[in-house]
Amino acid sequence: MQETELTAVPETALWTLRNRAEEALRSDSVFADAEAVRLYRALSGEDFERFGPPSQVHALRAMVIDEVVADFRAAHPNRPVIALGEGLQTTYWRLGEPAGPWFSLDLPEMVAVQQRLLPASAITRLPCSVLDRSWLDQVPAGPAVITAEGLFMYLPPAEIDRLITDLAVHFPGGTLVYDSIPRLFSAMTMRGKVRLSDSYVAPPMPTSQSPRQARRLAARIPGVVAAQDLIPPRGRGRWASPLLRWAADTPIGHALRPSLTLLRFAD
Repeated sequence: MQETELTAVPETALWTLRNRAEEALRSDSVFADAEAVRLYRALSGEDFERFGPPSQVHALRAMVIDEVVADFRAAHPNRPVIALGEGLQTTYWRLGEPAGPWFSLDLPEMVAVQQRLLPASAITRLPCSVLDRSWLDQVPAGPAVITAEGLFMYLPPAEIDRLITDLAVHFPGGTLVYDSIPRLFSAMTMRGKVRLSDSYVAPPMPTSQSPRQARRLAARIPGVVAAQDLIPPRGRGRWASPLLRWAADTPIGHALRPSLTLLRFAD
């Protein structure tokens, strides 16, 4: 039986892996993630039940990010993909192990798990905190597509603007796609109130952002020229409801729902 022994924030990589794999295993799902399923089954020593009932939210998020990466690489086939805090995401395999440079940045303990559990690939793994800008010296400047999937909510709020500013400088003409949580959910995690099961409480997530706040980034952060709120595809059950999608686009919905943001950097 394999297990990862991950704790704290890195442990959340198992939460999202389980949700993607469970969604991919459903016969009524359009989401495919063969590598997530393989890894999920291989980690038979993990107690995935601690993350509560499966949710399709992480699969829907992954589908949006897949599309952003694929569109950018179609337009810039030789430019890099940079996955910040990649964890056990399997975007690279869902996209068919695309040619071209792919950089994966994560904490050293997570990189060790990646190297042990994920297939050999052309991915360049950088064992470094995203807040340690020395990693920028190892990635070519210029246009790139940067993903931060399940990352920004765990970083100190003051660091987010500085990080985006540095990314815009180093990757002119590039794009950044990331997800955010609403303020209420962030506040609940800070009080230890997000309990997924009797044995697991979600770690503190100090940073939140609404779609309205995201739109203001183009006027507030140098180098950011556009910000777009990305809408996930319709899922199953209530996630397919037209009423839910309508409510999500109201002012109250903007304040209460998670969001996906695409930033474009000046050339």
